[in-house]
Amino acid sequence: MNKRRVFKWALFFVLIINANAMYAQSNSSTNNNLNAQQQSIVNISALTATGDLEKLKIQLNTGLDAGLTINEIKEVLTQLYAYCGFPRSLNAIGVFMNVLEERKSKGIQDQQGKKIVLGTNTTDKYEQGRKVLEILTKMSQATPAPGFGEFVPRMDSFLKEHLFADIFNSDVLTFQQRELATISALAAMPGVESQLRAHIGMGKNTGITDAQMVQITILIEQYINKTQSNTLRKLLSQPTVLVIEPDMLVRISEIEILPEHLEVYNTILKDEASASVKLEPGVLAIFPMYQQKNPTQIRIIEIYANKASYLSHLKTPHFLHYKTNTLHMIKSLKLVDMNSLDKETMLGIFKKIN
Repeated sequence: MNKRRVFKWALFFVLIINANAMYAQSNSSTNNNLNAQQQSIVNISALTATGDLEKLKIQLNTGLDAGLTINEIKEVLTQLYAYCGFPRSLNAIGVFMNVLEERKSKGIQDQQGKKIVLGTNTTDKYEQGRKVLEILTKMSQATPAPGFGEFVPRMDSFLKEHLFADIFNSDVLTFQQRELATISALAAMPGVESQLRAHIGMGKNTGITDAQMVQITILIEQYINKTQSNTLRKLLSQPTVLVIEPDMLVRISEIEILPEHLEVYNTILKDEASASVKLEPGVLAIFPMYQQKNPTQIRIIEIYANKASYLSHLKTPHFLHYKTNTLHMIKSLKLVDMNSLDKETMLGIFKKIN
């Protein structure tokens, strides 16, 4: 009888533990999903880009019902002109105006939302836009942008000063919401795979998860077509291989640490090195070591894809945390820049998949 009771209680606790685990997994999955407002941003953006105004009208109503404010939708439609052109954007705005009039006539009162900021007060809008782009890409942005920016400087100015300064200056939408809109619009249009690939990376930098990206593909298939959905799926399934440039930067840092700070220093350094390699595409290696017979003698091998990646690394929160919190712990520091004796072989070896 006692054995039966023990078995029953054991079974009861196992069931409770399993139920809690399932609940936790369910909550995690839910938190990893696009919420109703985010799904509406995806659908509104994709339908604006393709010019399907009948379906767009339905999704504008759905978005308002889900809690998107009038100004949030205005900002989405305004931003999209930079990606799908003024005609599609203006057509969508016209539909939205009609939707609001119809809802008002039915007694529906939609929230206006945050005030939309017109323009920016900064005197150097190009620099402001460049900094916004650095936040989105997590990489240093050269002036002018290599390639198209050097070939057509006016285009580089428009991109930085208007899109990433004037439009992104408004905090009605977060950067993550803006990337949701951009990814969805580009995913709905054929022939823009390279831009879509770039914005997938930016979207992930703003916190859009892989699971949420998959949800976007499902919505694109539902509201646009399977062909465009498969284009996005293909890009999501392809890892990004960072090709190392011939001017990759290799450095050995020779550091001596004050003995009383060694344990704390090692902890901070380990966290900084790990974050740099995981979060920064241009950081190939930060390999900290210490001498076996003298642990206060630290050596760090640092390898960056190029000088721009190194300069970008110096501005990251994890490096700045390391720098400001360990300065008083360092007795001596020597930075030794190195050149490869066999650059061709090294360029073939050092690749990074993100």
